[in-house]
Amino acid sequence: MIGEEQRRVIDPERDAAALKALTHPLRIRLLGLLRQDGPATASELAVSTGESSASTSYHLRVLAKYAFVAEAEHRDGRERRWRAVHSVTSWSNGAMDASPDSRAWVGLSRRAQIQHLEASLVRHEADLADGRLGREWAEPARIDDLMPRLTPESLTELWEVLDRKLEELTGRDAQDPRAARVVLLTAGLPLAAREPAAEPVPAAASAPAAAPASEPASAPAPAATGTGEAAS
Repeated sequence: MIGEEQRRVIDPERDAAALKALTHPLRIRLLGLLRQDGPATASELAVSTGESSASTSYHLRVLAKYAFVAEAEHRDGRERRWRAVHSVTSWSNGAMDASPDSRAWVGLSRRAQIQHLEASLVRHEADLADGRLGREWAEPARIDDLMPRLTPESLTELWEVLDRKLEELTGRDAQDPRAARVVLLTAGLPLAAREPAAEPVPAAASAPAAAPASEPASAPAPAATGTGEAAS
């Protein structure tokens, strides 16, 4: 499990400038790539993102200014390598709800996580198809979708249970050579009841088709008084 030293906790008052630095979508993407794939140069990240090396170099320096990334050990003396300083960025939902700017940042971060999930799905399918992942991963890999009725307390408890179990399993598998990095994106988004025909429901917000029997539901995220986390 992620230790406190690997967690960057953002305070909206103390870290307002750092939050502003993370509003740029390319910086969010660069930080996510360094966390997922390890140290890289600006040129390597330019290839991954389709940006110029001048652009990635500039945005990496901004991330370094606010201690999200730092110089890594160089393979040679030709180009600076960068590494993520922390594994995840964390925040208190309650604290972030206190101002429009911090609320907007949480929304931006959540949308970046959804984009990361889509990119991870594409990569996962290619890894299975091309044999980079063994077929033993085909069955446990899943995306779940359910809409249970829960109280704020139950939603918070469910998140805490997931946290404890994830800590247990990652500790158990830490030295197992079969272990692979797993993208685990969880969401719990309470929805207010709608009056019948009160207003049209956007297509993207409509209830999804029933999930396959082997894919019941994603584990809910914390209530508003809980925390949020982003590795991507």
